[in-house]
This record gives sequence, C-alpha cells and structure tokens, in this order.
Amino acid sequence: MTGGGGGSGRALPLWLLAVLGVAGTAVALWGMRTYSGLVAPVLLALVLVVVVHPLIGALVRRGMRTGLAIGIAVVLVEGGLIAFALAIVVSLGRLVTVLPDYADDWEKTLDGVRSTLAGWGIGKQQVDQLLHSISPQTVISALGDVLAGVARSTGGLVLLLATALFMTAESVGVPQRLAAVAGAERLNEALNGFARNTRRYIVVTSIFGFAVAVLDTIALVVLGVPLPFLWGLLSFLTNFVPNIGFILGLAPPTVLGLLAGGPETAVLVVVLYCLINFVVQSVIQPVFVGDAVGMSVTLSFLSVILWTVVLGPMGAILAVPLSLLVIAVVVGQDPDRPWARTLLAGASGGPPRERHRTKAKRAAKAEQAAPAEQADPAGQVG
Repeated sequence: MTGGGGGSGRALPLWLLAVLGVAGTAVALWGMRTYSGLVAPVLLALVLVVVVHPLIGALVRRGMRTGLAIGIAVVLVEGGLIAFALAIVVSLGRLVTVLPDYADDWEKTLDGVRSTLAGWGIGKQQVDQLLHSISPQTVISALGDVLAGVARSTGGLVLLLATALFMTAESVGVPQRLAAVAGAERLNEALNGFARNTRRYIVVTSIFGFAVAVLDTIALVVLGVPLPFLWGLLSFLTNFVPNIGFILGLAPPTVLGLLAGGPETAVLVVVLYCLINFVVQSVIQPVFVGDAVGMSVTLSFLSVILWTVVLGPMGAILAVPLSLLVIAVVVGQDPDRPWARTLLAGASGGPPRERHRTKAKRAAKAEQAAPAEQADPAGQVG
C-alpha cells in the first residue's frame, strides 16, 4: 500500500511477512523430509562438487584439457564414494558376524546390571523392559536390518554418483554464467562465500577427522578392542557432526571394550578417546578452522538437530554446509541484513578473513586520503 505525501510503505505488514516466511519454511522442510531419499544424495553431491571444483581450474591452468580435468575430478569423487560405501558395508558385515561371539559376556553384563538396578529398588518388570532393547538378539537383529537397508540403498548411491557426474561437468561454466547475469552480483558473491567456507570446513574437518581416526584406531588396537578399523571409520564420520559427533563415535567401542576386556578396558577406551578428541578437536582444530565459516556454536548445534530430523543421518553430516547455503541465499546477498550476519556468526561477528579484508580496505583508503590532505591543508578542519 502507498502512504500519503508521495512516500511508499510496505507492500505487506511485517507480521504477515513473518507468518508467510515461517509457513513457507515449514512447507519446504516438510517436502525435503518427505523426499529425503532423493534430496539427501543430491545435496551430498552438491557439497562434494563444491569441494572438488577448484581442482578442475588448477589442472586447466597447468595446461590440461578441460575434459580430462573434469574426468579426473569425477574419478576422485565417485571413486571415493564407492570405496567409502564398500568399507561401510564390509565393516557392518564384520560387526554382525563378531557380535554373537560375545553373546554370553553380554548376558552376564546385563545380569549384573539387573542385580544393581534391583538393589536400587527398581521392579523386575521395569528392569526387563529397560534392558530388552539392548539384549544381544535385539541388537544383532537391528544391525542386520541396517545392513539390509544399506544393501537396498543402491538406488540412492546410483543417484548420488549420477548427480555428482553431471554437477561436476556443469560446474565449470557456472561462475561465468552467474557473472554474466545482470543484478546478480550480490548473489554471486554470497555463493562464492558459501563455496569458500564449505571447502575450508570440509577439507580441514577431513584432515583432523583422519588424524583422530588414526589415533583412535591405534588406541583400540593396543587395548585389544574388536573391530578397531570399523570404529576408526566411525570416528572419521562422526567428526563431521558438530558438538555431539564425539559421543556417537565413543559409545560402540566402549561397549565392545566392556564385553571383550571388562570394565577396565571400557574405562580406558573412554579416557583415551576423551584425551585424543579433546586435544585434536577442541584445542588444535579450532586454531585452524577458527570461526571462518561464520556460524556460531549454538547455530551449528541446532543445525545438526534440524537437518537430522529433515534428512536423517546424512543431514547430521551435512548440517554445517547446508546451513551455510541457507545463510548465503537468505542473508548473505541482502545488504539490509548486516545485523543478521553478525548474530549468526557468533561472538566474533564474522569470518576472520572477511574482517581482515575490511581492515585492509580501511587502511588502503586511509593511505589514499593522507596525500590529498597534505596537498590541500586548507581543506582541513580546525
């Protein structure tokens, strides 16, 4: 609506815009959850292509033909995905075959827990209901269902591989096409920022995740915990889940350590995992990552919960990149929302590189202004 005096007001009231925005977001998330089997592989392919895209440009600048550079990038992405999927299937299969060997030890441990809970005055029926879900037969049956589900998800893997192939081939011309669109400068800048932050997050998290996985695997081999390489692979995966990934990766080897070596082994697993993950993930990794992705700790934690509900386990792994994409599209290209970028970035107020660039620009402007002031002293005030 247009106000009097030649001024123009809002086309819609602010409260109605807020309601429509919340409703639209809810519908979009519902749709993504309903079709998560299709959406999750496509989003994973997008993140992988964003990470590998600079490799194509680097190879072309060194004289390689564009088609061959794209082929190398495709082989790296799809070969890595296939190898990773095979490693997960083989590891889960080994776990299903190993767990029955510890069925008697598991039952003895559960009997000890029953006695302890009964000593605390908890009724037998309540104890049986509590422990039924963690009986050996129940866990083995659940793992069998998981392994069957992984085997049935071949269609999702094919979709992921095909999407990654086409996205990698198309990614070469995307920056030029965006730059040629009139009025898309801010969107182009926001998407470039999303790509840079996503690459830094994935690359640095992968490096430190690999270091944590190696150290955890060595510790489990020394302690004699069964299937140490499976738990090392799990440590690598859960390193991509902010805040709560460490707990997810700690529980299974602790349980097997309890069954294989008793309470002392389980305690040592917890202590070594805590030391390794605290030193690497809480002390060293933040020095390299910092707040470069421009997301507060609270936002990263909440994003894990949201995207896990929407996309399942894949959403937990992709939580930070997906949130970065949403921030870039919704907030990053809007010049009227600097306060939103500051709040979402947490206490630091934004990525260090962006702040450094801002300081450099201010210093350059000051240097340019200084000679002008010296040449025209009459223009100075006071």
